[in-house]
Amino acid sequence: MSTLPPTSSPFTQAVVSSMRKIYPESLADKSFDNTGLLLEAPYNHTRRQRNSVLLTIDLTKAVADEAIARKDSVVVAYHPIIFRGLRSLTFNDPQQQSLLRLAQEGISVYSPHTAVDATPGGMGDWLCDIVTDAITPSEPTPAIQKSSSQLYSQPTYPRPGPVSPSSSSSSASVVPHTRSTIHPSPPPVPEGMESAGMGRLVTFDTPQPLTAIIDRIARGVGAPGGIPVAIPQSASVDTMNIRTVGVCPGSGSSILLKVPRGKVPDLLFTGEMSHHETLSAIEGGAVVVALAHSNTERGYLHAVMRGKLEEVLKKEWEASRAEGAQSSDLREIYNDSECMVHVSEKDRDPYGIMIRQA
Repeated sequence: MSTLPPTSSPFTQAVVSSMRKIYPESLADKSFDNTGLLLEAPYNHTRRQRNSVLLTIDLTKAVADEAIARKDSVVVAYHPIIFRGLRSLTFNDPQQQSLLRLAQEGISVYSPHTAVDATPGGMGDWLCDIVTDAITPSEPTPAIQKSSSQLYSQPTYPRPGPVSPSSSSSSASVVPHTRSTIHPSPPPVPEGMESAGMGRLVTFDTPQPLTAIIDRIARGVGAPGGIPVAIPQSASVDTMNIRTVGVCPGSGSSILLKVPRGKVPDLLFTGEMSHHETLSAIEGGAVVVALAHSNTERGYLHAVMRGKLEEVLKKEWEASRAEGAQSSDLREIYNDSECMVHVSEKDRDPYGIMIRQA
């Protein structure tokens, strides 16, 4: 008697296909990255998951618990939880434990990572949208809660909301500027994605006050409890004007400090830079805003990725349903038109900010 080979659910396959269309894996930086379908959970028709996707930056235990409780089919985790080769897969490692639990529940894991950074309209362009959007709606500042510390509050974390990218807003809301890709993706690139690559450079038509840009950054990423900023010791934030901004999500020094055929931008906006790299930048007259790694990434899930994926996935799932509706073994799932994309409520940067009390 022959048995069918194990396979993921048709809905999971539709999610993976949709992500690959929006963020082609060919654009990822394969010199170090690990993108794609990292965990393919087998489909079990006797215990079917919902046709829903959970977006997160990091796949932590709390996010895994959330996905399991929601009965999602797929977790799209921007950062790859499997980054280097595994010698074993056991419950002794907390991250491996999350993967094993998700597989047991029938939940797959997909990671797009640097493909999102490089894709036109991806995370790099979203950071450009933030620094050029003059009227980004303010998000409520997280309430500062007292702690048992005599000097500092409980940690606060940015709470990014569904802020639309300025590229789709009225032109009146966008500060006039040009933008370019710092390190273009090597050819061939997918059709229509000629501007793909790592890092973006914004050049304002008219220099902008540093304080105005910092306000835009704060609103765009969800009002963090503090903005880490490094400036030259001879300067003041109130008097500095910025003409060029280099942006790169996550850890951006390798991108922003190596601008081809040009000087380092006036402002480097990224998630993290080393102490010595930052010193080198400000000694050369630049400003650095480094928000803690994933705080430059998380808002993109709310502002852009959720809507993009939902739009493409609905079409992909309808096509899949039309093609597979006659399959007797999978009729139950193909009869289900539900198709949902959500952003994790548990995902957050490891670092919070404890505010000094008055």
